Amino acid sequence: MIKAVFFDIDGTLLSFHTHQMPQSTRTALEQLQEKGIKLFVASGRSPRALAEAEHLLRFSFDGCVLLNGQYCIAGSQVIHELPLSTATLQASIPYMKQRQIACEFVELDYTYLNHVNQKVLELRSFLGPTVSQPPVDDTGRTLSHTTYQLCAYISQQEEIGFLTHVPNCRLARWNPLFVDVIHELGGKAVGLQKMLEHFGLSREECMAFGDGGNDIEMLRFAKIGVATGNAGAPVKEAADYVTSDTDHDGIFSALCHFGLIE
Repeated sequence: MIKAVFFDIDGTLLSFHTHQMPQSTRTALEQLQEKGIKLFVASGRSPRALAEAEHLLRFSFDGCVLLNGQYCIAGSQVIHELPLSTATLQASIPYMKQRQIACEFVELDYTYLNHVNQKVLELRSFLGPTVSQPPVDDTGRTLSHTTYQLCAYISQQEEIGFLTHVPNCRLARWNPLFVDVIHELGGKAVGLQKMLEHFGLSREECMAFGDGGNDIEMLRFAKIGVATGNAGAPVKEAADYVTSDTDHDGIFSALCHFGLIE
C-alpha cells in the first residue's frame, strides 16, 4: 500500500509553461492528504529557492527533500544533510575560472554566481518568476560558508572533463544549460530513503513523480515511479509508468490510474 508520495517541483508540480500548479494537481494533493498519505517535495531547490515558490505551491507538505537530497527537513527538524567536500570546492573554483564557466554556489539561505553569461540569462528566462537570479559574489565565501550544491553552466559534452578534474562529486542534470553538482554519496534516492526512515516507512510504500534527469534515481528507487509526459526519454525509460504532461492533468491521471484517488 502506498503511504508516501514524493513530487519534483519544477516541471512536475509547477508547469514550465504557466509557472503555476494546475488545479487538477492541487485537487489530487488534497485528496491524498485527506486519506492520510504523506506528501513530500523532492527538488534540486534550496530552502531559499523553495520559499520563493511557496506562493505558487500554496500547499503544506509533510517534508522536503531539497538540494537533490543533500538537505532533508520534516517541519523544523533537519533529518539529513550532506554538503560538498572541501576538495570538491577547491578543485572546481580554479577549473571553472580558467574556462570561464558560469556557476551558482548554493548555500541554504543564499545562492550566488561567480559571473553571468548568456546561459545564465537563458535559464532565468526559461524559469520565469519561479526563482530569482542570484547576485554575483566572491567565491571565497566557500571558505567560511557551507556550500551544498553547485549549478555549473556546462554542456553534457563537458561533464567528463569536469568530473576528471573535480573529485568527490557526481552530476545531476535536468536542463541542457547547466548541471547540478552534488556530493558523490548524495542524490534524491538517498534523500527519499532518509525521509522514509524518519517516518517509519519503506520504499515499498512510496511513489514518486518526476520529469528531469535528476529524478531518474528517485523514480527507480520508489515502488512506483511515474514520469510526466513532458519528461525526456531517459526519464520515461526509468519509470514504471508514464502519464500525460503536467499541463494536461498528468499527476491527477496517474493517481487515478493507481487507485489512490478518484
